[in-house]
Amino acid sequence: MKNVFACIDGSRAAEAVCDAAAWISQCVDRQLVLLHVLDKSVYPTKTDMSGNLKLGTREHLLDELAELDAKRSKLALEAGKEQLKAAVERVKAQGIESPETRQRHGHFVETLAELQEETRILVLGRQGEDHDNPEEIGGNLESVIRSLSCRILITPPGFSQPEKVLLAYDGSITAKKVLYIMARSPLCKGLPFHLLLVGEETEKNQQLLQEAKQEMEQEGHRNVVTAIRSGEVESALLGYREENDLGLIIMGAYGHSRIRQFLVGSTTTNLLRKSPVPILLMRQ
Repeated sequence: MKNVFACIDGSRAAEAVCDAAAWISQCVDRQLVLLHVLDKSVYPTKTDMSGNLKLGTREHLLDELAELDAKRSKLALEAGKEQLKAAVERVKAQGIESPETRQRHGHFVETLAELQEETRILVLGRQGEDHDNPEEIGGNLESVIRSLSCRILITPPGFSQPEKVLLAYDGSITAKKVLYIMARSPLCKGLPFHLLLVGEETEKNQQLLQEAKQEMEQEGHRNVVTAIRSGEVESALLGYREENDLGLIIMGAYGHSRIRQFLVGSTTTNLLRKSPVPILLMRQ
């Protein structure tokens, strides 16, 4: 059975990651795994400095450098354990009885890729622990989105359980697959859904939305709203979300749809940076 993985670190978004992951875990009834990765690119197990030392440098300097590396990694490991401990306490306070914790030492993206076969949803903070600006995004985030095939929820600091949901829909194979999954998923079950198509106000697009609404209603969703907005994907999505006070954005991130092209393009970071609510990227 696949798990809900929450990436824990010392960032401003860590508490939001805990809150979002606890909510998802309870909705889908899957094990919550709190994961801390000691990234090798930041904390290498061994640094080869021999090429940087000038001729005549005493040999013991290499030993001292190696000792400093070991101390630095040990301190980071201890800090990670404390972060996991705090995360356990936070999710338990929200009703998660037995969260699992894991700590890995490896490259961050590669570690997540190794775990994706047992991942139902991966929860990440928008900023890493090296980012203090709330409008910045973590340096690994784009690599994770492009590399992994699992579903990814990206949250800014200050997560609140959504009361209404925005699902980006364009009638493509990708969008239909996302609609099929979300219509039947226990995640967001019972919440009002807004199906937004970014495009022209045509009879064809209206029909696409009507068919999508009917599918959701057939699966028990009783409050489904449809809308069409013209313009750029980013501004249309964020503008509509703000107008309707929607607490979660759901988008497909595979296939060859317009949404897919947008997500893997240069404007990806703009949407992630500007959105005040979590974004769920459906990758499979």
